[in-house]
Amino acid sequence: MYANSRPVSSAQTAVHVRLAEVVATHAGTRFLKPVMPYNRDAFERSMAAWQQAGKPPLILDAGCGVGMSTRHLATQFPDHFVIGVDQSAHRLSRNTAWHAPLPSNFQCMRADLVDYWRLMLEAGVHPERHYILYPNPWPKIGQLGRRWHGHPVFPAIVALGGILECRSNWRLYVEEFAAALAQLIGRQVPCEEYAAHIPVTPFEQKYMASGHALWRCRTNLAAHVGQTPSLP
Repeated sequence: MYANSRPVSSAQTAVHVRLAEVVATHAGTRFLKPVMPYNRDAFERSMAAWQQAGKPPLILDAGCGVGMSTRHLATQFPDHFVIGVDQSAHRLSRNTAWHAPLPSNFQCMRADLVDYWRLMLEAGVHPERHYILYPNPWPKIGQLGRRWHGHPVFPAIVALGGILECRSNWRLYVEEFAAALAQLIGRQVPCEEYAAHIPVTPFEQKYMASGHALWRCRTNLAAHVGQTPSLP
């Protein structure tokens, strides 16, 4: 892995001035985007795999890329079933160095997370742990709506519950994610510098090799399972 990754560059130097307004709007507005059939099919197939495994506690690896993190999580939590979801068939088809025997308690699926998250919530399926690892930072000031915490689907992410963890090499992304979470759940969520003992994604590996600081926020949303905002 080449240590040639540049730090995130952005004209934005603090939490976005419109973050609270955007989060409040999404929390009070029904998200009506139709679910695409291929996403529903992927969701149903992943649920069938989970049921076949006996429906152990569920872990969602959201935006799993090549699936390296999904495999790491499956090894770290052998009594759980890990579902990795990514929208790119190309990324999911790439081979990743994995020298130990592959664990059997995971499944990687191609799907759009916007639909997959909502289908999970609709079906009453709540992960015990939920990871969003190194999402695209969309660092331009005008790209807040492309970041997960600025997207209309964010209230559904929170309502899924579980131990939610987000990591990034851009501190502002994690600070915003934590601020948006705090706004919806009514308590502070810390943003902290994070040192990974073993990198679990290719991005984490590359950022560490490049000398980047890593940041994360995590909180237990068990008390908020299924609690979607009151809709007008």
